[in-house]
Amino acid sequence: MGRSVLVTGGNRGIGRAVALAFAEAGERVAITYRSGEPPRDLVDAGCLAVRCDVTDPEQVEMAFKAVEAQHSPVDVLVANAGITRDNLLLRMPEDDLAAVLETNLVGAFRVVKRATAGMLQARRGRIVLVSSVVGLHGSAGQTNYAASKAGLTGLARSYAREMGPRGITCNVVAPGFVDTDMTRALTERQREAALGKVPLARPAAPEEIAATVRFLTSDDASYITGAVIPVDGGMGMGH
Repeated sequence: MGRSVLVTGGNRGIGRAVALAFAEAGERVAITYRSGEPPRDLVDAGCLAVRCDVTDPEQVEMAFKAVEAQHSPVDVLVANAGITRDNLLLRMPEDDLAAVLETNLVGAFRVVKRATAGMLQARRGRIVLVSSVVGLHGSAGQTNYAASKAGLTGLARSYAREMGPRGITCNVVAPGFVDTDMTRALTERQREAALGKVPLARPAAPEEIAATVRFLTSDDASYITGAVIPVDGGMGMGH
């Protein structure tokens, strides 16, 4: 019947591509989304869509219960939900720092912790945290976002050491400039500046990130844990 897969923030961009990749592989896929309606192609692919804000512990608990009732305890977790609130550090309100950390880092901690109960019982599990090249080399105007994404590495590596003996792996994917709605909203000048830092001179397709996520959850990656895999066209080379 396939594994029970949960992708947070799976309604658009990278999360949507990841969910579709797992669904096409025959897995039982659930996504969380915070607002709006889930995309029709995900529904048509058989994905279970659950409304959930990862900053709310009660909503996280209800989302996992819905997935467990419809599918089974989560075998594969992809923590992808995230937000940005960019500004220069001297102009950044503390509320914007707190909001980004609460969603991107604490939200990931929350869903990883909740998924662990079922994985411990099964003595197996695959967790992938979606970080960013920004978390590796920083970015002016994104101190809050960079800090949250860098924190995912510490979370993943500490968790990998704790849970490795139980057959659970935890890895990080660090995308670079990806062709999504968020990056399409940039001005042409901003896009050119970003792509000028990419040796491959093009953005990634969301499906290219999804392929790496799928690999890290496959049997072929059973001996990989605590790793940070850049999928950035060389943008963060050396970090």
